[in-house]
Amino acid sequence: MTVLAQTIQLGVRIGIVWSAGFLIAVAVRALLPSQFGFSVPTSESTLFVPFDRVGFWTCLLATVTVTALVVLRAMIADLSGRIPQ
Repeated sequence: MTVLAQTIQLGVRIGIVWSAGFLIAVAVRALLPSQFGFSVPTSESTLFVPFDRVGFWTCLLATVTVTALVVLRAMIADLSGRIPQ
């Protein structure tokens, strides 16, 4: 496989992961009610964190993590001259 083909494949994979992550994050935010969540006690007051925001940021964090892993794998392949299995 040529370097151009690998680059295009990497770009498509990252695009799919980002779009899926955003779609899942928006669906999680839309489906979970905002009045349900958990409270975190602090020294000054209590912080209420709704479940819809936790799900939203979890999906986005997963998207960023997968993107970083795919890019890291591509960098290793470029530096070593072969694709790691």
